[in-house]
Amino acid sequence: MDQLRIKLSEKGLVKLLRIENPKFLDFVAEYIALLNPATVYVCDDSAEDNEYIKAKAIEMGEEKPLKLQGHTVHFDAYGDQGRDRKNTKILLEGGADLGVQIDTGDRETYLRDVKEIMTGIMGGKELIIRFFCLGPVNSKFSIPCVQLTDSYYVAHSESLLYRTGYEEMVRQAKNDRYFRFIHSAGEVDPVTKVSVNLDKRRMFIDRDYFTVYSANTQYGGNTLGLKKLAMRLAIYLGSKEGWLNEHMLVMGVHGPAGRVTYFTGAFPSMCGKTSTSMMEGESIIGDDIAYLRIENDEVRACNTEKGMFGIIQGVNSTDDPQIFAKIQEEGTEIIFSNVLVKEDGDLYWIGKDGEVPEKGWNHAGAWTRGMVDSLGKEIKCSHPNARFTLSLDQLKNVDPNLENPDGVKVGGVVYGGRDSDTWNPVEQAFSWED
Repeated sequence: MDQLRIKLSEKGLVKLLRIENPKFLDFVAEYIALLNPATVYVCDDSAEDNEYIKAKAIEMGEEKPLKLQGHTVHFDAYGDQGRDRKNTKILLEGGADLGVQIDTGDRETYLRDVKEIMTGIMGGKELIIRFFCLGPVNSKFSIPCVQLTDSYYVAHSESLLYRTGYEEMVRQAKNDRYFRFIHSAGEVDPVTKVSVNLDKRRMFIDRDYFTVYSANTQYGGNTLGLKKLAMRLAIYLGSKEGWLNEHMLVMGVHGPAGRVTYFTGAFPSMCGKTSTSMMEGESIIGDDIAYLRIENDEVRACNTEKGMFGIIQGVNSTDDPQIFAKIQEEGTEIIFSNVLVKEDGDLYWIGKDGEVPEKGWNHAGAWTRGMVDSLGKEIKCSHPNARFTLSLDQLKNVDPNLENPDGVKVGGVVYGGRDSDTWNPVEQAFSWED
């Protein structure tokens, strides 16, 4: 408690003390001492807090405003636009083996490693404490989460992608059932504001203790801990509690006489989950991650998130007309990452309508068409993993059941993939058992 009183304002301390869980307060105090920030800002999801985070993201250069009101752009370091499998591990006691596809490590050894890297990593910076909820609030799906980060870009992105969770954390505090995320961008370049110590990048998932550590990285897939990193925590929690966490879209398919049938869809990354969930005439609940539960002999699903962290490559007026129109709309709150900013302030990315520009600014810095990196590899106008981040409630086709605490009844599950020359185009199952 002394550590909290030293670093927090009186207002911030009052916010934390509403969460009546001594273990939680000890956790926060432990990491404030380890990370050693200059100041701590506690968010309770007020409009004031959200505006503060957005303004600081621009002030600190983590995001830059664009031509259209509400639009900003963020860049990651040249070697930090994708997941880093080498430095991503699931920490287990004794480094238990989960199979060749999953990298595990001895918990004690790797915790020592990441804590050494994170010791004092926030010196001179502000630590932001934010609360989010995975799944709709005040429901059986709800999982409260706490995020500790020194990145305003991360805090801003998560406010678009996830339901606010401060009150949910207060409500469920005594259950001691919540996920913890500790992130630091580490040292950043004074001009470009990108992480510089990529050799010390770490993404560790402490499965049994429901904690994720992320250091020296800014790429969303490594830092937005509530996304794919949290999937590992939720898969494990669901296996203990009897429900499923799946990499699936959830959408409403509209039929005659107002009938709506809800489908989930499982496609690997870049196989069309977002495009499918945005089909003309249908409604979207989610495009990425779903929780599924059996209730009264029905399978019910919800969107784990409330926003979209979509791959922008190939988004154009022909293939994705709804998304294409929305992300060019004045007033839409949206964060672009690793796209090309043209000289006139407009944006371009691989697969957008029109000719590739001659020059601009992207994740590699000042860019000209045909330029190559140090290995002689061509640097495209945008990174193949460039993204856009927006909240689903800004879409006209969002389904009214997005926030339904009971989720929606699943009428079918669609599976898709890249191996069209291997499997039959369509197979049908005649029951859940089948």
